[in-house]
Amino acid sequence: MQPISIVGPGATDLAGRLADRLDGRVAVVDCETETGEGTRRSADSEATDGGVAVGRGDGDGVASPTADTTLALGSDGSWTGRGRVGGFDDLLDGLAPDHDYLVAVGESRLRVPTVLLGADAEPGDVPGPVVAAADAPDEIALTGLVAELADAEPWITRETLVSRVEASADADRAGAIATFTGRVRARDAPDDDRTTHLAFEKYEGVAAERMDGIAAELAERDGVFEVRMHHRTGVIEAGEDIVFVVVLAGHRREAFRTVEDGIDRLKDEVPIFKKETTEAEEFWVHRRE
Repeated sequence: MQPISIVGPGATDLAGRLADRLDGRVAVVDCETETGEGTRRSADSEATDGGVAVGRGDGDGVASPTADTTLALGSDGSWTGRGRVGGFDDLLDGLAPDHDYLVAVGESRLRVPTVLLGADAEPGDVPGPVVAAADAPDEIALTGLVAELADAEPWITRETLVSRVEASADADRAGAIATFTGRVRARDAPDDDRTTHLAFEKYEGVAAERMDGIAAELAERDGVFEVRMHHRTGVIEAGEDIVFVVVLAGHRREAFRTVEDGIDRLKDEVPIFKKETTEAEEFWVHRRE
């Protein structure tokens, strides 16, 4: 799934027009409705890779239902609902497996491609890369915006990769799916300085090509039907997911062996560089190994 954030006056209008132009399943999330404000949220709040680690309040005055999630399902398959998420990153993770795009309206704290609207909009107000800016929404060229999204880093989750291997033509012969998830460790030992975040950079094109090659080689093993892997880049906060390896296999032994070999080869062979920031210092990890 490819997320994009649109902030500023007229964001809702531009989001609707963009959603109509995108091919595939599109989720539009309006972050302005609950506050009743048509202005951008502050970028001073804590930002994470693709999400914000803050909850949402009930700004519309409607009493919350007793259930955590309520849905109304129509006879034609349409539905409306209400619920709660721990933060925008949780929402991204939940929507990613079933959507090709997510358009966020009015949320300025996302580390995703961002469109800024308004005469006073400043690129420094948002943590994500600014792919377009204009005083008014009708000044944004949708064709160029769609092209920018096609080249942007997608939001991939473990569940996304699991869904893809489950759709394999060999899925009916598979008795196991094994996964590995690497995450940002806050500290190795109790007395270590806490790691606040990691920043990952990769050689564009080369890293993806190498991961695809590793996955293809592993999938040639007897009893292994499909291998998927993905490594996120940019800034990732402590406790957040970094890398996924998913293996579809006939039996658990082949699945476990292959998922372990997959992450080992990814770390050894794929040109991805890690900068670690702790409470005390910042350093490139490969320079200390």
